[in-house]
Amino acid sequence: MDGFSEVLDLFLSVDNFIAIFIGVLIGVVIGAIPGLTATMAVALALPFTFSLEPVTAILLLVGIYKGGMYGGSITAILIHTPGSPAAACTLLDGYPLTQQGKAKKALQMALYSSCIADVLSNLALILFASYLAKVALNFGPPEFFWLICFSLTIIVSIAGDSPIKGLIAASFGVIVSMIGMDAVYGSQRLTFDNYNLMDRVSFVPLLIGLFAIPEVIDFYLKKAGPHIRAASSGVGLTLGELKSSLVTIVRGSFIGVIIGAIPGAGATAASFISYSEAKRRSANRANFGKGELEGVAAAESGNNGVAGATLIPLLSLGIPGDVITAIILGAFMIHGLTPGPVLFQENLTLVYALFCGIMLSSAVLLFVGHGVIKYFSLIAEIPKAILLPIVLMFCVYGAFAVNNSLFDIGLMLLFGVIGYLFNRTGFATAPFLLGFILGPMFEDNLRRTLLIGRGDPMIFFRGPITWIFIVLTGLSLFFAVRRYWQERIRAR
Repeated sequence: MDGFSEVLDLFLSVDNFIAIFIGVLIGVVIGAIPGLTATMAVALALPFTFSLEPVTAILLLVGIYKGGMYGGSITAILIHTPGSPAAACTLLDGYPLTQQGKAKKALQMALYSSCIADVLSNLALILFASYLAKVALNFGPPEFFWLICFSLTIIVSIAGDSPIKGLIAASFGVIVSMIGMDAVYGSQRLTFDNYNLMDRVSFVPLLIGLFAIPEVIDFYLKKAGPHIRAASSGVGLTLGELKSSLVTIVRGSFIGVIIGAIPGAGATAASFISYSEAKRRSANRANFGKGELEGVAAAESGNNGVAGATLIPLLSLGIPGDVITAIILGAFMIHGLTPGPVLFQENLTLVYALFCGIMLSSAVLLFVGHGVIKYFSLIAEIPKAILLPIVLMFCVYGAFAVNNSLFDIGLMLLFGVIGYLFNRTGFATAPFLLGFILGPMFEDNLRRTLLIGRGDPMIFFRGPITWIFIVLTGLSLFFAVRRYWQERIRAR
């Protein structure tokens, strides 16, 4: 009982409540601006936490993290421009819903899915931190290799009407991801002696160019028809629609928890895996990519399910789950705290105070999200002739801000043209993006596995975890190919 009182004394502070609220609000706003990511926001906020109490400082950063994860979906839904990499999957169905005048439904589905996934992810952090961290420790290069192989099979599910075009786009994405310095030998690959490409193609300019610029090009070339005015005044999400997607949200949340507990796996991969599973199991799979609320729910629950889970290896083992938790690790160390088993032994009261704050952040996200939707949804009401030049300005700023490089602006425009050509020729951009994201991880873990096994291929089949992912990869390919042939037979 004394311990519980100490936890409440540490947590029930006005400073903690203000930190959570401000953190979530900053995260949502920054996440909604294309090119400005939650990672950047957390990094910029870190120096302002030096003078704060440890719990207050960490809750501020966690609030920014969670707000940023949801905020990226806002512009993905409204203007086809993901505010963060993890929201790239959300626009597949979110933007078509906006085009149909259902932006309010899409935004609310994204919010509720994010909050439910966030709560489940937080519960997993509190209840299963030590167990999931132990499982994550068993992942070596061979296990990561098969996990990535399983993730790559998602390409068949998100390839649109033509799996062949999807595979071509994904292969192109993998090739682009190989541009830069070879990690093992240090030689240049596909750089054409341009030093700007030696550190690989920057992700943010590629992301902005691939999804935002084609909308600008398409508008000015086609002078599209009448403007849709149904964002803020449209009908909101009904309870029945939320209930129908509840199973998808819970499944996506658990996928996010599992992926998030594995250091380095990332929210983007979790989002696409969740989306693929939802599409595979849904009775409305034919409507995915054309404006399906279940698709928005799957994508948002997948990426937000990662948010709490990435703290599992950080708090239990001292291993950051992603880039943001690596910055949060820095905040722990600045305040004289060492995440890991010692933290639970020496600062258990502080840990449980953090757990209380993390759970509260989900409720704050729901409150802030509702307020933000009311105002951000007005974006879709702005005529495109006014909106798109503003979007282009933010795109240029976002691309430049990453490395302060004019070259990145050129890259953004180049990938904008590529994205436009993809749209005109029927190639899906999502497989290209997934190939670009997973390409370096695939190559790195393949080479590390071969080095560990000294050329022995049996290293790829060690242990039960590798066999689980081998079976999942085989089943995913089998069901995807079978569904493709069934659809072709029906079309005849």
